[in-house]
Amino acid sequence: MLDIALLGTSGMMPLPNRFLTSMLCRIKGRLLIIDCGEGTQVALKNIGWGFKNIDVICFTHFHADHIAGLPGLLLTIGNAGRTEDIVIIGPEGVKEVVESLCIIAKELPFNIIFKEIDDLDNGKIKIKDFNIEALEVEHSMKCYAYNVILKRKGKFDVKKAIKLDIPKKIWSILQKENSIEYNNKIYTDDMVLGQERRGIKISYCTDTRPVETISDFIKNADLFICEGIYGENDKIKKAKQYKHMIYSEAATLAYNGKVSEMWLTHYSPSLTNPEEFLYIAQDIFPKSYCGYDGKISSFQFIEEENK
Repeated sequence: MLDIALLGTSGMMPLPNRFLTSMLCRIKGRLLIIDCGEGTQVALKNIGWGFKNIDVICFTHFHADHIAGLPGLLLTIGNAGRTEDIVIIGPEGVKEVVESLCIIAKELPFNIIFKEIDDLDNGKIKIKDFNIEALEVEHSMKCYAYNVILKRKGKFDVKKAIKLDIPKKIWSILQKENSIEYNNKIYTDDMVLGQERRGIKISYCTDTRPVETISDFIKNADLFICEGIYGENDKIKKAKQYKHMIYSEAATLAYNGKVSEMWLTHYSPSLTNPEEFLYIAQDIFPKSYCGYDGKISSFQFIEEENK
């Protein structure tokens, strides 16, 4: 199971009832955050999933509304008793940006491991059960969209295990572990498992124009979280000027990407009632919904039909 919570849904500046855009993902009790603007700590406290188990923090880009809440958050994670390393992922220069911010948060009881997206293998990295993918998008500075994927192993194949003479004592272990040494021989899970099954995919995209590559990147996602800086179509000129998206553009990406559902986020402070224009998105992609601070949903593995 994979859980998603929206910590904030505002763009540019926080509002009394809307913190800056941030998403929280939970797999097996471990946590991943994408973006960390002002208000993230309060939102995390409201959600109640804790601070100590935050293993990964990803940044889409380095505008202040997406990163200024980081120093305080790191201090709170430290105060929660964490000593394990934390991985921070972001565009080129992420180490310098974070270290500059953390002048006011120098004494942390854990190490930070920095990963620049350009240095990843095809923009992909696995950290614990989080399979993370990044795609460069089009904003006023280098910016990335993310996929967070929970993979699912194939079914146990008895015939395969017998054919390869795998000892029965380690069958159950290989269904859970990648490999095991038994009687001085290494056995791997692919020796007893069938083809990998459909996992769970969450896509997150803010601060960009609707470039064509996004639809392929989010293809068949269980949830697509996408910015809708403005609801009205007549705001398109302003969205283009500042390289953002309006509702109809986000919905078109969701439709083309064949996602299961879309949550809108990263609203302009001038968009005081996001629900007012939701019909514009739903006319294009019916399973469009307005995200809001504290919105939570859980996603289970889907059993594929036999063909």
